[in-house]
Amino acid sequence: MIKERLAVVISPRLPNRSDLCTVVPLSMSPPKRDIKYQCRIELPMEAPKPYEGKFKWAKADMLATVGIRRLTLPYTERDPVSNKRKYLTIILGHEEMDKITTAVLHALGLEHLTKAVL
Repeated sequence: MIKERLAVVISPRLPNRSDLCTVVPLSMSPPKRDIKYQCRIELPMEAPKPYEGKFKWAKADMLATVGIRRLTLPYTERDPVSNKRKYLTIILGHEEMDKITTAVLHALGLEHLTKAVL
């Protein structure tokens, strides 16, 4: 995957590695067949352009560990007074994060641990 897209950060800040995080990229396209390492999630709000839509597909088979500096928050508009961008942080609920966690476990071949997640 090389194009710019939304992603879900799934890792905490680690001691001595706070400049890295693990992300699951999101796609607007469903998989061609039903697979357990990709899941449909619903965002709590409409995503801004060019990522429109509330429904996305978490591509857990495309996990990546990246430098936090490579990530940017999507922005929605500019502040009319300062003309600065207004950035948007989207926080997923527990149900959606559980879906992503289960898909990640399947992608890593750890599906035997999914019973503990559900």
